[in-house]
Formats: sequence, C-alpha cells, structure tokens
Amino acid sequence: MFETPVDRADPRTPHQDLHSEQGAMRGEHSGRAGNPVIKVADLAWLEFEKPDLARAEVFARDFGFAVAARTEEALWLRGTFAGSPCMVIRKGIASRFIGPAFRAAERVDLDRLARDTGGDVRDLDAPGGGKAVDLLDPSGLPVRVVHCAEQLPPLPEQQPLILNFGTDHRRTNATQRPPREPSRIQRLGHVVLETRLFTRTLDWYLDTLGMIVSDFLFLDGQRGRGPTMAFIRCDQGSLAVDHHTLALHLGPGTGYVHSAYQVTDLDAIAAGGEYLAERGYQRSWGIGRHIQGSQLFDYWRDPDRFMLEHFADGDLFSCDLEPGWAPMSASGLAQWGPPVTRDFLGTNPSPAKLREVMTALRGDNELDPARLLGLMKAMSS
Repeated sequence: MFETPVDRADPRTPHQDLHSEQGAMRGEHSGRAGNPVIKVADLAWLEFEKPDLARAEVFARDFGFAVAARTEEALWLRGTFAGSPCMVIRKGIASRFIGPAFRAAERVDLDRLARDTGGDVRDLDAPGGGKAVDLLDPSGLPVRVVHCAEQLPPLPEQQPLILNFGTDHRRTNATQRPPREPSRIQRLGHVVLETRLFTRTLDWYLDTLGMIVSDFLFLDGQRGRGPTMAFIRCDQGSLAVDHHTLALHLGPGTGYVHSAYQVTDLDAIAAGGEYLAERGYQRSWGIGRHIQGSQLFDYWRDPDRFMLEHFADGDLFSCDLEPGWAPMSASGLAQWGPPVTRDFLGTNPSPAKLREVMTALRGDNELDPARLLGLMKAMSS
C-alpha cells in the first residue's frame, strides 16, 4: 500500500472535489468502528486454487507478475516493490478463489486478534515464513491476517515515460517508444468482493480489522435502506493510503469479483494491454479512469475467467477524510473510457447466474426482490 504524509493545513473540506459529491445524512453509517480489534496495515496477498499451475504461470508472466517461489504444489507471485508476494496459487482440483490475506501492522496484533476471535496463531506457509491467524467473515469467506518474518527485496522497475506538457518541455531530441512488453506489476492494490450479507460483512471488516470507508454507493430511491457498496481503506492515521484496499458490494453471489495491481503509468497499461491482446487474452473493460478512486484502469480475464486489473494513478486518503455518498450506476463507474461491458458488470445471463439469484432470494440475507430490481436498474443506468 502506497503511503505519503498529508499536509494538515490543506483548507479543503472532505467533500470538495475529492470523491463523492455529498456526505452522509443524519443517522447513516459512519464508515468506521469506534474500537476495532486491530488495524491491519495493508492487503498482503490473495490465495487461489487452480489445477494447472503451468498455465497459471504463463498468464502471470504475461500479465506482468514475477515469480517469487514455485513448487509442485504452489506458485507464489510478486511485484517489483519490496514486501510480501501479491498472490499464491495452490494446486487444486478446480479453479477457485480461497480468500484474502491482510498484513498485520505488528506481530502482537495477531495475539490480540486470536484472543478476541478464539483463534490460534500458527506458522505461515509463505516465502520467508511468519505467523498467521485464520478467520471467516460473515459471508463465510476465509480471511487470513499475517505477519511475515522476512520481506522480499525490490526488483528492477519499469520506468515512467518523460512527458512534455504545454510549455514544460522535459524531453527534447528524443522519441517516445514504450516497449511492447508486459506491464510490470509493482504491487497488489485491492480486491473486490460480492456478498449477500453486505452490512454484516462490512461491519465485520471495520470492527475486526479496523478498516474505514472512503465511499458509499446506494441504490436510487433506496438510500433509506442503507448503502449497497463500500470502498474501504486501511487506517494509517495521518499517512495517506489507497482510496480502497477492499471493496464490498451487495449481490446474489459470494466471493471474488476482481483484483487490481499497480503499474507505472498509462503507457505501461496500454502497451501491456497490447501485449496481452496479441497473445489472445480477453479484455473485460478498459482503458478508462474511474470516479471512486480515480484510477486509470484496464481489466482482463485470465484463462480461468478470473478478472484482474492493471491500474495507475489512484487516489490517496488519510484518516481525516469522511466517507462520501453517491448513487450506484453503471455510468458512474468511469469518468471517461469505453462503455462499461456486460462482462465487467457480471450481467451476462447464464443458468449458473440464474441459480445464484434464486438461491439468494430464497435465503436469509439482504437481497430481496426490491434490492435485486434496484441493482438491475443501477447496472443498466
């Protein structure tokens, strides 16, 4: 997670040209817990299972990951920044997302977390070793909180291009020729999860892991029922961190939606995208610039249909900024770029999707017919 000191003398108010156009109304969710168990420092890595590690490694290298470690049973992927790996893919019967791992700020946080949740601190199976506490969020998703014994060293960076702006000419007697190569991943930025138990799951991440909300989205005409999506960041006090490390949204499914990985700049996104397209991979949506978070984005599908994002130039918020509130809509996902695709929205009809919806509507959760219709309207607006 990128961090930078914040100038507290900045006179801007929390909702002046920063994120959503309005703040909370009286009685709405505060977006943070009063006394969380711990405050995680960052997202460490994501864990998957896949039957073909060789195929997974080919895509990983094409997408821009480096390999941190490889055995017959697991593939550990990393970016160029020092720290922990970005992803572990374990050999399994079928392709599936296991869950996220968050980085504890201090080793003692694991002891506090274990005492509060009734869990155990155990040895961590990761490059360099360490300790971990394993939890379940209210959706039933495994969540791991880790403290690594050793950090991976940095790798060579993909250098940003030198740009000319108006009369500010920084590049003369030289051409721009960004190489057609993989966008070199720097680090894991965020993961987006879908849940049928939005409020309970949101509160769990705030209460247990000390995360705070940057932006809430609500359904048109249903704001009184509360938000249906939250962009959530880590709380590092006065240090400004990623606008969101985790995003949650209400839906008929449970689990992984996409994950995002930072690269150097727009040219790295674009040239890396050309590299992926030439190798037959499917772009899901992009290139564009988001509203919440402001990232430049480009989304791709891996051979197992998992969605991954290249991003650059994201917003950084300190703990002083209160949550913004905005209506949810498909058109509100980007400031500019191509129209959002059905593939990105997950609205392509399929027997599996219909079964998922019917199961959710029959279950004890927050997705009822009114919420479902509101979501469908939002994703077509």
